[in-house]
Amino acid sequence: MFTLSKNSCLSTTLLVSLFVLAISLFFTTSPTFPHRLSLLARQFLPIRSISTSPTMTTYAKELRVAELAVQRATLLTKYVFHEKAKGTLSKDDASPVTIGDFGAQALIIQAIRKNFPQDEIVGEEEAATLRENKELSSKIWTLVKEARLSDATAEEELGGPIPSEEDMLSAIDAGNSAGGAKGRVWALDPIDGTKGFLRGGQYAVCLALMVDEDVKVGVLGCPNLPVDDSASLDAHSGENQTDAEGKGVLFGAVQGQGATSRPLGIGALGKSQPIHMKEVSSIADATFCESVEAAHSSHSDQSQIAQKLGITKPSVRMDSQAKYGSIARGAGDLYLRLPVRKDYQEKIWDHAAGDLIVREAGGEVTDAQGKRLDFGKGRTLRNNKGVVAAPRGVHAQVLEAVKSVLGSK
Repeated sequence: MFTLSKNSCLSTTLLVSLFVLAISLFFTTSPTFPHRLSLLARQFLPIRSISTSPTMTTYAKELRVAELAVQRATLLTKYVFHEKAKGTLSKDDASPVTIGDFGAQALIIQAIRKNFPQDEIVGEEEAATLRENKELSSKIWTLVKEARLSDATAEEELGGPIPSEEDMLSAIDAGNSAGGAKGRVWALDPIDGTKGFLRGGQYAVCLALMVDEDVKVGVLGCPNLPVDDSASLDAHSGENQTDAEGKGVLFGAVQGQGATSRPLGIGALGKSQPIHMKEVSSIADATFCESVEAAHSSHSDQSQIAQKLGITKPSVRMDSQAKYGSIARGAGDLYLRLPVRKDYQEKIWDHAAGDLIVREAGGEVTDAQGKRLDFGKGRTLRNNKGVVAAPRGVHAQVLEAVKSVLGSK
């Protein structure tokens, strides 16, 4: 029996080999060979063994988890946005912190730990203050639970309820990675543009994944930006904002796969569409964005650069990475953030997601010397000074003006 079985197997193998060879020879003479081979493979091979295009599969799960987690976190921030008393505190760096920051960080880190437990997280907040302020901690714990209940449809993918208030604090503290050039590291800013959030302007919930210091996934949730990608920015886009009907957009990007926008919602993700930076035929007609806070970016230098480029329209001053999202979809054109102090170092969570989204939408992002932003040096961009973001076709022209103004000082 053994001999017969063995010979039978050999015969079968020989026949299959001859068949495959004949089919291959036939298909290679046809202009539709790749398509036919793909169909043949789908019929005879297990799905997991098919080698599909990396652009169709790489980081798909990371993008989906990031988008769902950011969307869930915006539910909490939107609730707090309408509160008159937002729970403002003062940190060591004198920047305001709200209960929205802590709650959003807890929700997002929970989702990352469930799906990618080995990944590191560089988060802006830590829970020491909450451990001392039990009343504030309890209020945030209540909001975290309510946000989860409001978004129960995403629970399976993002994780069930955080078991206890102490677990919430532990999740917040899990954003304590030092970052670096090796491995998988998430950069999280639970509310970017906290001062804008407090004053009723623009803010963003920001999340990015870096792999060996290279940004692979970026997501921005901007509750106060219009859903309509064609809505242009004006001088008042950064003030007196609401998250009323027609507002709330979720930007996403994966390296090499382009950038998208979709409406912010609850539960299932809304329908996405690709976004692209607007072609600038005349730099004098460009709209440029800058930070509201003069302490964050040199308004005087940026004004001189605008004059050198012939731009006469007033700048659009907005808080947060909403500026990156706005120029990525063509609502604005340029984003300048120029250093106000020689010793100032930008935080990686303030730029990682927006940097990728703009580049995937057809833009170029560098520092004021023309170097790519370096996210592999820890929690800050210590190798970079300033940010210059523009469509690829005019970036060199903008950078030349930046260097000219800064070099004359």
